[in-house]
Amino acid sequence: MNFLEERIARDGVVKEGNVLKVDSFLNHQMDVELFDKMGEEYARRFAGKKITKILTIEASGIGIASVVALHFHVPVVFAKKSKSINLDGEMYTAEVESFTHKNVSHVIVSKKFLTPEDHILIIDDFLANGCALQGLIQIAKQAGATVEGIGIAIEKGFQSGGRIIRNLGYQLESLAIVDSMDAATGSITFREQ
Repeated sequence: MNFLEERIARDGVVKEGNVLKVDSFLNHQMDVELFDKMGEEYARRFAGKKITKILTIEASGIGIASVVALHFHVPVVFAKKSKSINLDGEMYTAEVESFTHKNVSHVIVSKKFLTPEDHILIIDDFLANGCALQGLIQIAKQAGATVEGIGIAIEKGFQSGGRIIRNLGYQLESLAIVDSMDAATGSITFREQ
């Protein structure tokens, strides 16, 4: 069991509906030392790749992506889920359906922050059905940028997202892959990696 799987097993809570709550350390209260270990691991897994930017989606991916960016010495760009008055200029947009929030939103990135010269590492906290990742990939394609890889903290291996993204040919590195969860017993089974 790796460091993230151990933390999930210790502090994660399985809820009905295939929901894994990790808000005590990952996506509400953030354990930055854990994020630092994640950054080290992504730097190892994507060693040799030319990375110029980290791309993520608001909000839960931002904390992880920021710490990961320290290991690559590059900036983070995050796709916003709503347009605000301080966003100006041309935008890349994609439609994203959220498994957790059960809604569809349009995510946007200013064209001035992604260019054809960029080599992107996409980072996010969860992978379930792959909709958020497909939206980020679509934004990178609109920019003409190269997606060098995708780093996910927790992949729900029993859902289709990981298979879909890998079938598209991307290097997808999930630090923990959950093969099954049982809300009644609270048990979590991780995939051997």
